[in-house]
Amino acid sequence: MTDAADWESAFRALANPTRVQILQWLKDPTSFPPQLEPAEDVGVCLKHIQARAQVSQSTASQYMAALQSAGLVTSRRIGQWTHYQRNEDQISKLADFIGSGL
Repeated sequence: MTDAADWESAFRALANPTRVQILQWLKDPTSFPPQLEPAEDVGVCLKHIQARAQVSQSTASQYMAALQSAGLVTSRRIGQWTHYQRNEDQISKLADFIGSGL
């Protein structure tokens, strides 16, 4: 991605303060309650993100869908649960783009 149009979905996702906060929380997946699979390995379960954000399940799902569409998080399905992790490579590329002199 080389220009602002390429990053439009990321900028839209980051326009919501709760989504930015979720990305910050996901920096330390161990700060969430324990789950069956280690969060460091599989990501954080949506139910834990929902609880910390104090939003409904559907709102949490919409927030995570926006972050995933922007490439800022990845998801993994384990049974009936979806787990999310930061996509550090994409976040780094976005930071580089912003740092290149907007």
